[in-house]
Amino acid sequence: MWLLLAFLSAALLGCYDSFKKEALGGNAVVPVLFLNTLFSSLIFLPFIILSAHTSCLDGSIFHVASGGWEVHRYILLKSLIVLSSWVFGYFGMKYLPLTIVGPINATRPVMVLVGAFLFFGERLNVYQWIGVLLAVASFFMLSRSGKKEGIDFKHNHWIYFIVLAALLGAVSGLYDKYLMAPASEGGVGLDRMIVQSWYNIYQCFMMFCMLMLLWWPRRKQTPFHWHWSIPLISIFLSTADFVYFYSLSIPGAMISIVSMIRRGSVVVSFLFGALIFHEKNLKSKAVDLALVLLGMLFLYIGSR
Repeated sequence: MWLLLAFLSAALLGCYDSFKKEALGGNAVVPVLFLNTLFSSLIFLPFIILSAHTSCLDGSIFHVASGGWEVHRYILLKSLIVLSSWVFGYFGMKYLPLTIVGPINATRPVMVLVGAFLFFGERLNVYQWIGVLLAVASFFMLSRSGKKEGIDFKHNHWIYFIVLAALLGAVSGLYDKYLMAPASEGGVGLDRMIVQSWYNIYQCFMMFCMLMLLWWPRRKQTPFHWHWSIPLISIFLSTADFVYFYSLSIPGAMISIVSMIRRGSVVVSFLFGALIFHEKNLKSKAVDLALVLLGMLFLYIGSR
């Protein structure tokens, strides 16, 4: 069951990336990101209110547990990590082709695995090391494909933004493992709905401050225009994350496998980039993507 949910989350995540690219085209980044956090908060706010003041959601998968500062301090930190990743990711997404951003983001499971190796003392087997090496090779091949479009990986700061976003996303994945794991296994054992509901709300307040301080004084230089894809960003992201957190709550679910499957969203976003945005050099990028997927396959085999 948790495997099917992971694949569903990957498909939804691919659509989220594609609508994000559409919304950012010729648009100011900060208000788009603020509206994403606002709509996501509005999606979960009814669940928080109903759970706190009624019993209609008790025992359901939509019930939001209550908690004090000892719980919310962990969620607040997650909000900071995720929002930092989003800020870098949104800016990079605006200025780079989706067929380059997707494969770079797909290396996050490798980063999670290396992080688990460095910080949690997990050992990598031969298959996992092969997966890591394939991911590294795909990144260098992707840089060659990027040069055909005038994108120099060494000197293009938007590439660094996407890499930073991926690194912070990997940190968030490791932190999710810590938050969701029961106390008996060294984790915090938080309820998944309280994490997903409140981290969106905290991000909304943070983005409102950024909106007022950074974008509003310069709104004439970086204008914002409404696009139909903006609410779809929140809908697909919230649904993808809900399915993701729910899959992790199922006994026997493995964060390493779920994380890898979720990065399969690159296939959906790559198809959008090819068919909808008509991006270039698809043949060479398809080879790079195949290497990423092959690396993920080796990671999967090594993690069984």
